[in-house]
Amino acid sequence: MQNDALIPHLFRTEYRKIVSVLCRLFGLQYIEVAEDIVSDTFLLAAETWGKKGLPPNPTAWLYTVSKNKAKDHLKHSAVFAGKVVPELLRTTETAESIQIDLSPENINDSQLRMMFAICHPAIPVEAQIGLSLNILCGFGAEEIADAFLSTKETIYKRLGRAKQKLREEAIRVELPGPTEIDARLETVLRTIYLLFSEGYYSSSANTPLRRDLCVEAMRLNVMLVENEQTNTPEANALLSLMCFHASRFDARLDTKGDIVLYEEQDEALWSTELIEKGNHYLKESTSAPRLSKYHLEASIAYWHTATKDSKEKWENILQLYNRLLQIEYSPIAALNRTYALSKANGKEEAIAEAEKLQLVENHLYHSLLGNLYTGLDNEKAIQHYRLASALARTASEKTLLDGYVARLMGRK
Repeated sequence: MQNDALIPHLFRTEYRKIVSVLCRLFGLQYIEVAEDIVSDTFLLAAETWGKKGLPPNPTAWLYTVSKNKAKDHLKHSAVFAGKVVPELLRTTETAESIQIDLSPENINDSQLRMMFAICHPAIPVEAQIGLSLNILCGFGAEEIADAFLSTKETIYKRLGRAKQKLREEAIRVELPGPTEIDARLETVLRTIYLLFSEGYYSSSANTPLRRDLCVEAMRLNVMLVENEQTNTPEANALLSLMCFHASRFDARLDTKGDIVLYEEQDEALWSTELIEKGNHYLKESTSAPRLSKYHLEASIAYWHTATKDSKEKWENILQLYNRLLQIEYSPIAALNRTYALSKANGKEEAIAEAEKLQLVENHLYHSLLGNLYTGLDNEKAIQHYRLASALARTASEKTLLDGYVARLMGRK
């Protein structure tokens, strides 16, 4: 890999690791210091590697330089000398002997602890996602702005306020105690779920699927299930759900990058490896008699990977949606239920249920009604597809919907 490609790649993979370790060492009140140290390390890498060529082990070089810069800061910063160093010296004799542990074990543990710090209830939900993308996934403000259809300036302010909140609340980089870990884990899982959803149902104008966001959400979830304290049925169920969804990535977009709806996907493109992983984590999620929305959504996703389009399949999905809506109602889940209802009981019954929802400002509502009316009342189908196209967020969605209108117009 060339310099110009390697450094951005390492920034995405290693920046977050070193920042997490330094924040665990210094405390979150000095998060900007940790970020500055790591950013300076990458700037030096760009200058040095450009002149002298790549070192034998670029990652090890970054870790060594980061350690040295952090130790220099501990020794020479007046603030650190007065506040941070005395705290650290409780377990060491001199500032020089302070250990900065960048072993794989400590990196993973630090990132896990950082996840819980970022997902502290005192931090607003949208800021939790932004901080997770920024600190734990290595995304810059511009990338986050693109993912959430916002401006770079807005994201900078949002991240700044969230980091200020971390300082004000004196939030520590640590796992909660056993009595509160379940309550805090719920917030962590929700943040991961929302991060994956933003990638899977991307609001970006550039692409309808942000695989990078989905992959990062799955990476964070894997860290949870690999840790004994956070390896819960809910964490396994969420990872199962994401594996099932990710198994159909290659079938969700055509060669032009346009959306392919579920009923038109090429099943040969589904990943059997990810489906098997989804099955594994779904089985692991039944280790305790608890039922969460993640269990139900994972079970729905499981049935979507069943290739046989049978009445039994859709009746199972319908019943799972019924239980999901009882646990946690959402208009989109209710909308998705009507599609399963149409496959199990017919379009007429599904139309009646869908129209009760009155989600007239939602393009998915009109898209579904366009689908349900097709073949029954093509004029109404066209009307709904046109409304859906007008409300659609991405060019890919508009292309898909306009294509349905064109096909129905051609049938007249």
